[in-house]
Amino acid sequence: MAERWSAGVLHYAEMGYWQPDYVPKPSDVLAAFRVTPQPGIPPEEAGAAVAGESSTATWTVVWTDRLTAYEHYQAKCYSVEPVPGVDGQYIARIAYDLDLFEEGSIANLTSSIIGNVFGFKALKALRLEDMRIPPHYAKTFQGPAHGIVMEREYLNKYGRPLLGATVKPKLGLSAKNYGRVVYEALRGGLDFTKDDENINSQPFMRWRDRFLHSMEAVNRAQAETGEIKGHYCNVTAATMEDMYERAECAADLGSVVVMIDLTVGYTAIQSMAKWARRNGVLLHLHRAGHGTYGRLLRRPTGRQGGAGPAEGLVLRAGLGVHAGRHAGRFRRHPCRPDAPVAALPGRGRDHAVRRGHDRAPAGHRGRRYRQPGGAGGDG
Repeated sequence: MAERWSAGVLHYAEMGYWQPDYVPKPSDVLAAFRVTPQPGIPPEEAGAAVAGESSTATWTVVWTDRLTAYEHYQAKCYSVEPVPGVDGQYIARIAYDLDLFEEGSIANLTSSIIGNVFGFKALKALRLEDMRIPPHYAKTFQGPAHGIVMEREYLNKYGRPLLGATVKPKLGLSAKNYGRVVYEALRGGLDFTKDDENINSQPFMRWRDRFLHSMEAVNRAQAETGEIKGHYCNVTAATMEDMYERAECAADLGSVVVMIDLTVGYTAIQSMAKWARRNGVLLHLHRAGHGTYGRLLRRPTGRQGGAGPAEGLVLRAGLGVHAGRHAGRFRRHPCRPDAPVAALPGRGRDHAVRRGHDRAPAGHRGRRYRQPGGAGGDG
């Protein structure tokens, strides 16, 4: 082991975190990390270090380990394979027992999987490539408060995609002019309009004024067209108390849907999903911050990746997922032969967030049958 990196680095492989004979259980949470060890550190040791630091290990051995079922709670690095065509990089596959995670908590899951390991000194570089979330854990999450069937019933639109757009310019309009844009768009044939991610409550337009003028525009367009219209009011704010206040105001004004940004955080997203379920309001989730998570967790080489697996669970809290158009200004992940998907047992190459069916079978109204209800543009 290189002398420079020896301080504070234990021999994790000898402590049981490297178990090449381990066979993952169907209930295990599996993670595939791309690791680049520091010079002189064996790849198995680097994989074991990630397993240890993301589960039970600390910077030294402690006698209190003997007070626990230590082997049960240890994460196990069971495979380390070189990345084809790339020197010095390896895919380390790690299994975590289900008991390591609190039920229905993205915050707890990510605190373990990506909490400390990305700053670990034994590693030159690290990224999370893939995860397998077993159904045993996924079923502890509430998921979207409503499904696509409910959204169609709220808007009275069937047999076709929902058509919407984002108000532009997204910053600088007064509340009255903002409402004029909403009215013209809905009167012109759109089913809904929406706020953009960074329009919250700035000096040029406070949130309450925007909500009032937007919902007035919705009511005018409905009266003139005879169709149900909608506007996605962005209730993103600095505190949960502010978000609840804004969401309740939007609901009182007659809005059937509210919107939040991914940047509000895992706990806030799940809290708003529960509020939406209690109050019968649809919840739209804007992908603001998605590209940042993709670059940090999946593609630190500068190429943008897709939604991370944990991020996918968060997205399940919202009915509509704002993803942008296919041919837009945001890049998609290119297929690269030098960076294959690190497939895990029980997980294909499909995205964590998938389009749902346009219609649900008779008698089904659950969250499984949903499709992105976001705006059609890149906004």
